[in-house]
Amino acid sequence: MAPDRLRVGLSSFTYPWAVGMPGEPAPQPLTHDDLLDRAVELGVPVVQIADNLPLDHLTRAELQRLRGRADERGLELEVGTRGIAADVVEGHLAIAVALGSPILRVVVDRGGHEPSPAEVVATLRPHEPAFRRAGVTLAIENHDRLPSAVLAAVVEELGTGWVGICLDTVNSLGALEGPDVVVATLGPLAVNVHVKDFAVERIGSTLGFDVRGRPVGGGRLDLDRLFAAVPPGRPLTAVVELWTPRQADVAATVALERRWAEQSVDHLTAWLRDRAAGPVPQMTGAR
Repeated sequence: MAPDRLRVGLSSFTYPWAVGMPGEPAPQPLTHDDLLDRAVELGVPVVQIADNLPLDHLTRAELQRLRGRADERGLELEVGTRGIAADVVEGHLAIAVALGSPILRVVVDRGGHEPSPAEVVATLRPHEPAFRRAGVTLAIENHDRLPSAVLAAVVEELGTGWVGICLDTVNSLGALEGPDVVVATLGPLAVNVHVKDFAVERIGSTLGFDVRGRPVGGGRLDLDRLFAAVPPGRPLTAVVELWTPRQADVAATVALERRWAEQSVDHLTAWLRDRAAGPVPQMTGAR
C-alpha cells in the first residue's frame, strides 16, 4: 500500500506490563491519559485502547473528557473489546461513537465462549444497521483459534461494507499459521494491523522452539510483504503491539517494554520514510 495512507499508532497492548498483567500488577499502572501522553511523546497520531485497559467502566463525562484530551493533542482514538455478546458489541459501538473511533476491534472469544464461525455470523449480523448508521467498521481480529481462511469467510459472509479484519501478525501461530499465510489471506480485508515482531529460537536442549516477542525491526517480520498485501487505496492504521518477555521483576519488564515501544515506533516510521518516494514491492500469491 502507499506509505502516505498508513498511520502509525500505539495500543494498550504496546504496554501490557505497564497496564498490568493478571497476577502481576504494575508498580504504577498505565492509565488512559498516560497512553495518550506516550503517543504524543513518540509522535504517533493513533491510540488504540483495547480490553486490557477497559473503557466500559468510564462514565459518559469521562469518555467525553478522554476524547477532548485526544482532540487537543491531534490524536485519533480506536476502540477494542473482547466477546460478541449483544450487550458487549452494542455498548462498545456506543463507546466508539463517543470517542470518534472509525473501527471497533473485537476478539470473538471471551471467558471460555468460543463461538463457531456460523455462530459468529448469526450473532453479529443483526448489528449491521447500527454499524452502518454510525459509520464504524467492525474489525475482527485473528487470534489463536480460528484459521485465517475461516475468518476471511466470516467477513465476506457478513459483508465487507461494514466488517473487516484487524490483522495481527503473530497471533495465528497458535492456529499453526505463519505470517505469510495470515498476511496473504487476511491482508486484502485488513482495516487495522497489529504490527508485532517475533523470533523463533531453539531452546537450550535443541528439542523444540521458543517463539518470543521482539521490537519491530528486531525479529522476522517482513514489513514490505505485510503492507504490500493491503489494497493500496485503503487508509490503514498500523498499531505497534509487543510481546515483551518478563524480566527479573515487573519494574524491569516495564522499563524494557517502554524501550521496545520507542525502538518499534522509530523503526516503523523510518520504514515509512524510506518508502515514501516509491511504491512498496508487490506481494505475489495474495488472495
